[in-house]
Amino acid sequence: MTKHAFTKSIKLLVAATSLVAINVFAQAYPAKPIRMIVPFPPGGGNDVIARFVARKLAVRLGQPVIIENKAGANGIVGLTAVVQSAPDGYTLGIAAAGPMAVNPSLYDKLPYNPITDFAPITNMVNYPLLLVTHPSVPAKNMRELLALAKEKPGTLFYASPGNGNSGHLAGELLNSLAKVNTVHVPYKGQGPATADLLAGQVQMLYSSIPSVLPMVQQGRLNALAIGSAKRLSSMPNVPTIAESGVPGYEAYSWIGLVAPANTPKEIVTRLNREVVEILKEKDTGEELLNQGAIPVADTPEHFAGYIKDEITKWGAIVKSANIKLD
Repeated sequence: MTKHAFTKSIKLLVAATSLVAINVFAQAYPAKPIRMIVPFPPGGGNDVIARFVARKLAVRLGQPVIIENKAGANGIVGLTAVVQSAPDGYTLGIAAAGPMAVNPSLYDKLPYNPITDFAPITNMVNYPLLLVTHPSVPAKNMRELLALAKEKPGTLFYASPGNGNSGHLAGELLNSLAKVNTVHVPYKGQGPATADLLAGQVQMLYSSIPSVLPMVQQGRLNALAIGSAKRLSSMPNVPTIAESGVPGYEAYSWIGLVAPANTPKEIVTRLNREVVEILKEKDTGEELLNQGAIPVADTPEHFAGYIKDEITKWGAIVKSANIKLD
């Protein structure tokens, strides 16, 4: 055997051995509990979805999936912990719209790059934002609200849980697309923002559905329109903002699942398959829709592209509205 042939044989043997090792690793995964980091406090939408999926994922994988809440700095603390973890499939992270798509425009420097530092697994759900108003607002539908905003610019105030959050950006997106001037009023959290809306101190709020649905049902708030591309089956009488005079309008708070970059593709594929199947179960879909969430369950490649598109979309809004942190 020539030296060249011998070298080629060694390379083929190494490649074959590596392939076998990868396949064995993939088949053995998972061999221990999995940690799922939620970069927000317990009880919020991100935490609820994470625990819902983790419970079902644990059954499918035959290993516990342990939720670890690491809140702080608009999700930066938790996502940094994900990035710093070993890329072995045993640490996963909840990736939300704010930390992944908005933070890059709000912060001059982040300890993570949302595009290169993560291995996207799937976008699990979209939470379309519902536009609600105080009953004292004379506009009873979205078209009337737009007419009022154009007739009296700067007189309609919308609350949000703070500068740079999804509710704030939803309002600025409306201002940009509809060419109106509604005024943002930031609060320190969803609770104070909703309380002032109920008191009539502000006129509008863009919110996830579960947070305001009881007040809508009680007649204390009016549901004018929703930020999804299509009407929700759970709220068929509430039109979309897009069909109500603002073509192209979509505003979601989304919740996806990621792993550290360089996590083996076989592991990412396995996790994607399991989570997608969970989200496509009939009882899962019904429960999520009742919570105002739309199951997505896409591929890692599609989710990666979606993250890039969201960074571009919301970055433009942050820049045009000159949004600054509190």
